Amino acid sequence: MSTTEKRPVIEVSGLKKQYKLGQIGGGTLTHDLQSWWARVRGKEDPNTVIGTDQRLFGQTFMALNGVDLTVYQGEALGIIGRNGAGKSTLLKLLSRITAPTEGEIRIRGRVASMLEVGTGFNNEMTGRENIYMNGAILGMTRAEIDAKLPQIIEFSECGDFIDTPVKRYSSGMFVKLAFAVAAHLDSEIMVMDEVLAVGDMKFQQKCLGKMSDVANQDGRTVLYVSHNMSTIRQLCTRCVVLDKGKVIFDGDVEKAVAVYMDTTDVNVVHYELADVARMTGSAGKRLRLETLDFVGKESSVFADTEKMRVKITWRVSEPFSGIHMKMELRARDSTSVGITHPVDLGPAEPGRLYTTVFEFDPSLLGEGQYFFYLDIFDVAMNHAVCLDKPVTEFAFEVTNSDLTMQEWETYWGHTYFPPVRLVQE
Repeated sequence: MSTTEKRPVIEVSGLKKQYKLGQIGGGTLTHDLQSWWARVRGKEDPNTVIGTDQRLFGQTFMALNGVDLTVYQGEALGIIGRNGAGKSTLLKLLSRITAPTEGEIRIRGRVASMLEVGTGFNNEMTGRENIYMNGAILGMTRAEIDAKLPQIIEFSECGDFIDTPVKRYSSGMFVKLAFAVAAHLDSEIMVMDEVLAVGDMKFQQKCLGKMSDVANQDGRTVLYVSHNMSTIRQLCTRCVVLDKGKVIFDGDVEKAVAVYMDTTDVNVVHYELADVARMTGSAGKRLRLETLDFVGKESSVFADTEKMRVKITWRVSEPFSGIHMKMELRARDSTSVGITHPVDLGPAEPGRLYTTVFEFDPSLLGEGQYFFYLDIFDVAMNHAVCLDKPVTEFAFEVTNSDLTMQEWETYWGHTYFPPVRLVQE
């Protein structure tokens, strides 16, 4: 059935979302009046934090800048783009979490959104209680939820823990139950943002199959944001590329992936990570990466004989006896290349900024563009617990290599990389 015969379920016209940079208010009426009077007289704001750049105050940032989009019933629409392109902002607007600055959004049907692990869950309630709460939010009766409950519990693989408070769930259990709830409750539109970044490979494939069934068989609409191009290819029938708050492509999935890859910037050598999104809801809470730099480079382009030296800064909010780190490497189109063996960063105490420098040898890689994710984790009771994993693609390029890259596995890839080497500065 062509799009002209399908019923539009989402219509977006001239959508803009503007944010103000800097501090919005002083916290009290007295402080706000002091700041206003200082600005009127052209004086320095007495309530400004020392070291704050005054030029940021009053400036604005356009997260979305004139988006027009129509989504039809039964479509599986992928939304891709670099960090800061406006993907998550668009989903928040469609989920009515925040309001647009300008433009119109028309939605026909109920929306079940999952913008991070455990969205809409109450940590003190059990898994079963959260299922009923989510159903009630969507306007379902208790009888309707009762009918769906066995399917949700079976799909989530959390049956043994369904009457346990979800605050005791691992991040993987969280995403399994949250996805099962979103997929099985009666909503016409499913909105997903990087939700498959957590969980084992088998469950990810199970989720992708369920999302495909929901769109193809049930006639429901799926909007899916991901940095993983293989899942975009597997699930989506159409794809939108966002860049700097605007739609730069809307159409065929393969063409969209090619457009997205062209936006990859290998000239970035410094990343600010404190305020970027994380892969899981718990990541970045106990340990947080603040910056990443390619050391001694004006671009992240490396000869195959050249060592890649990377510096990260990070803080912890509680003591750790040992912290581990690994790199997850992917090719330009997000297919998996390999993973480095974990390296121990050592103990850490709160109250100081830590700096770690490590080297990676790109000689095992063929010529081309790549990126990596950093995964910082703790090992407790023989179980790896993610401490921090920014949703940031650290792009780099390898040149002068005589190697020819083979076809990679769909998950971790064929190459087993040695540990990165920690450097003492």
